[in-house]
Amino acid sequence: MVKIISDSTCDLCDELLKKYDIDILPLHILLGEKEYEDGRDITADEIYAWSEANKETPKTSAPAMERAVELFEPYIKEGMEIVSFSISGTMSSSGNVMRMAAQQLDAEDRIHVIDSQNLSTGIGLLVVQAAEMAKAGRSAADIETRMEELIPRVRASFVVDTLVYLHRGGRCSGLAAMAGGALKLHPRIQVADGVMSSAKKYRGAMDKVILSYERDMEEDLKSADPTRVFITHSGCDGAIVEKVREYLSGLGVFSEIWETRAGGVVSSHCGPGTLGVLFIAG
Repeated sequence: MVKIISDSTCDLCDELLKKYDIDILPLHILLGEKEYEDGRDITADEIYAWSEANKETPKTSAPAMERAVELFEPYIKEGMEIVSFSISGTMSSSGNVMRMAAQQLDAEDRIHVIDSQNLSTGIGLLVVQAAEMAKAGRSAADIETRMEELIPRVRASFVVDTLVYLHRGGRCSGLAAMAGGALKLHPRIQVADGVMSSAKKYRGAMDKVILSYERDMEEDLKSADPTRVFITHSGCDGAIVEKVREYLSGLGVFSEIWETRAGGVVSSHCGPGTLGVLFIAG
């Protein structure tokens, strides 16, 4: 039997975690001197409140190795194999923590750590497919091979509502943040080869921006893997999210359209109002 585990940056909703029996290893979020576990004892809205009060972007860090050992050990003792997913290695040492935990348990041959080269539900797309394979009785080696094939096909991008959090986190200059706010600029951030970059800047109200963002992806969406697509956001207006859902439904491509809320780590860096459409290319 194979157990599927992911770090908390996969941003999967409780319904999917329960459906596929997926375990989560939490990253850490630091608000000043206080440390929290992502998704366990801190919410994104609490992070925003702290950030606004302190005019800082929270710091984030990899999971504790002790926690990884604690999570892995029961499954190893049961004789199971584990496939464990991490956020891109260029963004966090989460994957290294998993590998060290495997070494400590003397189970490197039974714990397969996969660098997703992505974040948020860009990871989640892989995790769910891996869980489907595990339920079908496939081996950890088969799952790992399939994930390596899928990783380059994951399409993950987001439109950011405010540049304030990117600025506070050192990801854009103060001048750019000020100009962006005055001009209502909203960058499209995409992930490729494990690295985030700004692909385009939209201008105007967020509902109009999201419509342009969708249209820019339309050809890719029409040829995507039809299994599922994610709408992942860090706290968006419900009307905007519903318009995105209606648009995706109207394409007649996807069997499943899932809405998920970004966890604490992603929300800490992108701020409220960010929205992304994530899928696997066909």
